[in-house]
Amino acid sequence: MSNLIDYRLLSFDVYGTLVDWESGILAALQPTLDANNRTDFSRQQLLDVYHELEVAQQSKTPDLNYAELLATIHPQIAAKLGLAPPTVEESEKFGQSIGEWPAFPDTVDALRRLSKHYKLVVLSNVDRKSFAATNAGPLQGFKFDLVISAQDVGSYKPDPRNFEYMIKEVKERFGVEKSEILQTAQSQFHDHHPAKEMGIKSSWIVRPGTTMGNRDNAVYDWKFDTLGDMADALEQEMRARST
Repeated sequence: MSNLIDYRLLSFDVYGTLVDWESGILAALQPTLDANNRTDFSRQQLLDVYHELEVAQQSKTPDLNYAELLATIHPQIAAKLGLAPPTVEESEKFGQSIGEWPAFPDTVDALRRLSKHYKLVVLSNVDRKSFAATNAGPLQGFKFDLVISAQDVGSYKPDPRNFEYMIKEVKERFGVEKSEILQTAQSQFHDHHPAKEMGIKSSWIVRPGTTMGNRDNAVYDWKFDTLGDMADALEQEMRARST
């Protein structure tokens, strides 16, 4: 299939694609930096440390839900940066910050437009409770057709089990074949590379300026700066087909 309109279902990464997790993470780290009177770290330094420790912890404890995983790596981040150890309460607050991470400004409108043509499925590395907070808040209660969390699967992307679980679920629930799925995501590491290995086509939502999850060798079938740009392209195809 060579056109966006030919697919029936979008499988979304949320944090990084729909939600600006980099800004959210940095805001959640700010109280720790303030408590240590540190202003000398660059955005990139902080994100690199976070991403390194997050991936390592996800591999070590794949069954740990995401909010607890963030609370677990919070003192590790502090130690890696040479900061004083945070309190248990401070680490728990860091883990609970997920629902406060902001949506990108184009996200909700783009979801509404894309939902006119596709089934929309969440395939996220967070836990159910954290996603529910995001959905009720930054995503303005948008109704997805299906939500699959790492908590449901028992592993974190890029583990192929997450994609296998999604493929099975959408086939059983909606009669959608793997060839009709378009993985729609920002992260090359978490989504595009494993999707390609699974034989799933993908749409790369670049979100210019973001870095977490990037790979030197980007793989994708479509590429857009924003989800709004992807919705524009779909609508253009739909208008062309109707004339």
